[in-house]
Amino acid sequence: MKNLQILAISGSLRAKSSNTAVLQAASILAPKEIEIILYSGLANLPHFNPDLDCEPLPDAVISLRQQIKSSDAIMISSPEYAHGVPGSCKNALDWLVSSTEFPGKLVALINTNPRATIALSSLREILVTMSAQIVEPANLTLNLAGRGLNTEGIVADEELSKSLGKAIRRLGEA
Repeated sequence: MKNLQILAISGSLRAKSSNTAVLQAASILAPKEIEIILYSGLANLPHFNPDLDCEPLPDAVISLRQQIKSSDAIMISSPEYAHGVPGSCKNALDWLVSSTEFPGKLVALINTNPRATIALSSLREILVTMSAQIVEPANLTLNLAGRGLNTEGIVADEELSKSLGKAIRRLGEA
């Protein structure tokens, strides 16, 4: 396997988000030939407006698109709010709809709450519409709900770290 770069996008803006923690754990657990970079610009993106989707693009949008372009794959972990994808996550995806960087990207989805299936289905539909290649064997549902685990706790949990490591390798193999 060649060196791969995976952009990890958390759909949550919370400081102690389990979605962010699982992606940080993935970065720690990734084999040496896979680099996982956590996208940190979600809160900085302006509200999507098609009138702004032209030159010159907002700096935060340029940064997002450059990071998407330089990545071999994308890993997304997003919570479910009111049976939907959080607005901040959907906003980021909206900024990618007309971009040339996103279509055909390999994507893995991580769900941290087995009961949160509606947003996951919606996210999948959005990504398929955007021409993502969802790597089914790399998708993962972890039961982190109510466990209060941080990054270190996820890495230390044998079952969670094994499952997460397997998903990373499957995405890398794709």
